[in-house]
Amino acid sequence: MIRNLLDKYKFDIHGDRLGPDLPFTHWRLYFNKLSDKLCKKKFKRFGLNASFRPGAYAITCSQISLGNNVVIRPLTMLFASSIDPNGTITIEDNVLIGSGVHIYVSNHEFKNNNKDIFSQGHQSALPVFIKKGAWIGANSIILPGVTIGTNAVVGAGSVVTKDIPARTVFVGNPAMKIR
Repeated sequence: MIRNLLDKYKFDIHGDRLGPDLPFTHWRLYFNKLSDKLCKKKFKRFGLNASFRPGAYAITCSQISLGNNVVIRPLTMLFASSIDPNGTITIEDNVLIGSGVHIYVSNHEFKNNNKDIFSQGHQSALPVFIKKGAWIGANSIILPGVTIGTNAVVGAGSVVTKDIPARTVFVGNPAMKIR
């Protein structure tokens, strides 16, 4: 029991992730100074006035860059890749991200319908870029290889499968341009 607890503590402290499932580090997110120190240590970049709120998840923090004035709200999940150097997430300055947003850099492979998906592995990772001033609505999903342009808007609940140009508004599943 003590050995398992010590292993869990070491994993939480040294692991390349953040989230509620890591209790030895997660509590620090409730205190601004402790949160900033933890996030600056874990993330590839953690900008000025950035905030990673309790209840959010980040997998492979060392592949995630958060710009200035970016807030990662509860239930948001950032999934970068630990095995593919292309599997990065870059969120530039002044990006608004609603609660419950999911961002992925890879997906399960499905080339052989006679074989369990579990056994097929993952596709190669593709980077995700969210450019300066973009707004990602609550509960949206951003899929691998997508770039969201400068000052673009993604409506709440949208599934983004392709790049979104700057200064446009996209909504729906799949996300489509409405203006």
